[in-house]
Amino acid sequence: MITTELVFVRHGEAQCNIDGVVGGPRTCTGLTNLGYAQAERVALRLVTEHRAKPFDALYAGPRIRLRQTAEIISQALQIPMLVDERLDGPVHGAADGLPWTDVKNAADGGPHAHPDTPWAKGSDTWNGYLERAGGFLQQLLERHEGERVLFAAHGETVVAANTLLLGVPIGSPAGFAVSHGSITRWQHHLNRLGQRRWMLDRHNDTEHLTTLTAAETGS
Repeated sequence: MITTELVFVRHGEAQCNIDGVVGGPRTCTGLTNLGYAQAERVALRLVTEHRAKPFDALYAGPRIRLRQTAEIISQALQIPMLVDERLDGPVHGAADGLPWTDVKNAADGGPHAHPDTPWAKGSDTWNGYLERAGGFLQQLLERHEGERVLFAAHGETVVAANTLLLGVPIGSPAGFAVSHGSITRWQHHLNRLGQRRWMLDRHNDTEHLTTLTAAETGS
């Protein structure tokens, strides 16, 4: 039997992604035309699920690209969007708005390369972010036990959830690819012997995006 279910949707493509800059709170200007199309497609897919077994909550972080993605899903599913600052992803500090190539060159790699070292002045460390994000997700699991919870999330939030629920040691060199508009689903199973465990039903699922047309993407 499935009890709690968590569904993570990575936000659609954002302008900061196209520009190759660090999209912190000062820099994020929201989704591109393709990003909107991706969010609309994932919303349509989730509507079918919602009719069969409704979601109990929809969370988003505060950055514009997350709120825009969540707003599309909220309108399609007719459930309120809950914005929580703790889902805002890593703190980038002085790197906010800078080209990622410059940040990585200065830090001798991206955030994962030296996971206990900040990648810019005032930024998180990668391991520090995973610990903080994992702690908050654990709180949400306890709050929503037995419910279906939906997230419009950063890719880093999906990585944090996978790290937490798989029990991956903080600092592991392994990682997870998370595409724009993708779905990652975790289910908490309870078997007939009373044994519980989290199972990853799907990760980085983009099947709903395979037939996007040029008209939908604005190209």
